[in-house]
Amino acid sequence: MKQIVILLIIMTLSGCKSTMVNQASLKANSNATLDAWHKAAADADYNAYFNLMTDDAVFIGTDATENWNKTAFQAYAKPHFDKGKAWSFTTLERHIYSDATGKIAWFDELLNTQMKICRGSGVLVKIDKEWKIQQYVLSMTVPNENSNEVIKVKASLEDMMIKTLKSKQ
Repeated sequence: MKQIVILLIIMTLSGCKSTMVNQASLKANSNATLDAWHKAAADADYNAYFNLMTDDAVFIGTDATENWNKTAFQAYAKPHFDKGKAWSFTTLERHIYSDATGKIAWFDELLNTQMKICRGSGVLVKIDKEWKIQQYVLSMTVPNENSNEVIKVKASLEDMMIKTLKSKQ
């Protein structure tokens, strides 16, 4: 009986170690995918950038009208990449989480961009042995003490958008 208990403890500890290793590997691979994606944009490497996204990927930009499937985002981005300079985002902070299967991860990151600090968030999926971006949301950050000023700047345009969107419901 004592040997069975010891064996169960060893098996449990081995399973925990395996889970920790898998989590570390998952985070390292997810980080590598996101870092490569940002680098591909900075290098204006169109193919590398879009190959890191799933076929059904969605990119949601900072403007309320920017909710693109991959094909539409490619059409928007191509002229930028063709000029030899797309955009350059460098990660300041990133958090990665995953489901129990280790095949879906979600993340949030703070980025240094031409728009100053932005927040990126999204979903990664593991396809075969590669992590791909399935959804990415880019948001500009607004300090709370400045939100009233920002609201005034965007109010007239977005009031019209709100009215149009409400009429479609």
